[in-house]
Amino acid sequence: MSKPVIMQVIPELGAGGAEQGCIDVAQTLVQSDARSIVVSNGGHRVPELERFGAEHINMPVHSKNPLTMMMNTRKLIRIIKKEGVSIVHVRSRAPAWSCYKACQKTNAHFMTTCHAPYNFQSDWKHKYNSVMAKGERVIAISQYVADYLRKNYGVEEERLRVIPRGIPLEKFHPKMLGPQKMLDLLHSWRMPEEARVVLMPGRLTRWKGHHVLIEAMSMVKDKDVYCIMIGSDQGRTDYRRELEQLIAEKNLGDRVRTIDHCDDMPAAYMMADIVVSASIEPEGFGRVPVEAQAMGCPIIATNHGGARETVIPGETGYLVEPGNAQELALAIRKLLTLSDQERAMMSTKGMVNAAHNFSKELMLERTLDVYEELLVS
Repeated sequence: MSKPVIMQVIPELGAGGAEQGCIDVAQTLVQSDARSIVVSNGGHRVPELERFGAEHINMPVHSKNPLTMMMNTRKLIRIIKKEGVSIVHVRSRAPAWSCYKACQKTNAHFMTTCHAPYNFQSDWKHKYNSVMAKGERVIAISQYVADYLRKNYGVEEERLRVIPRGIPLEKFHPKMLGPQKMLDLLHSWRMPEEARVVLMPGRLTRWKGHHVLIEAMSMVKDKDVYCIMIGSDQGRTDYRRELEQLIAEKNLGDRVRTIDHCDDMPAAYMMADIVVSASIEPEGFGRVPVEAQAMGCPIIATNHGGARETVIPGETGYLVEPGNAQELALAIRKLLTLSDQERAMMSTKGMVNAAHNFSKELMLERTLDVYEELLVS
């Protein structure tokens, strides 16, 4: 029997949860003796993909230009037929339309993973988004996204599969780190060793809620509590300047730092006393709360979207209302005053929650099960 050929299609292979999931699945397929093809517009992670034996085909599938999408459909039809593709698995809307039409012209199965609850304020946008609900199988990365698909696109239960994102526990585990890595970060970020650290990872964009955390920090008067916000502005210089101005207005220049990039996020989590995810709009899943729990760090997240499914309030951290700086400040102060025993208990429960429910292995096992469903149908 010939090897099954699975082709994943994603706009680009850069940073991000969808991209990481694509690469993780591609590697597992190769290890499972299947043939793994990824179609994208390229990106800095293509060599990583090719190192473990997956194949990459460069195509402008990121484009929303109707003519380009039509040409992509023709190319995909040729690839599917030539390579004997069994399943086309798409993770984004623009390439999904090309793939959907290509699968209609071939024998390949069409499936999707919906990574977010896409906004729509017009019939046209609703139609554009609807392609993510057309798969023979539709994977939602959280119950929140699944509910969105049920409500807005009528996806039936027999086609819908909820598979949360998974993190590599071999990377996000306290035992993998020594104290020197954390000390190196403290020194590079110019903070005293006795500092208590509130950490917020996330690119600098308004919906992530950095401004809310800065407001909350102005209410936390302890001089030994520092805030580190890690994330690039990705060209959003106006928002960065707004944050810098807010930091100055609140006289927090000595206690709040913005860092463009961190090469060692496990060390950053381990160094933190508290991790914050302050998004003011709901996230489809949100990796930060899960990564923090895996590292044994208490998490404060906003009470909407995927965070409701990953944080156990009062046990692994707290949920606060979106945009409520006062409630966020109260949660920060509450976590900072935990006894050593209370903190150890919360840390342990967080690690257990991450390991039992959000491991990369569990995500991959469930995804391969969906492929198997289609291959035997």
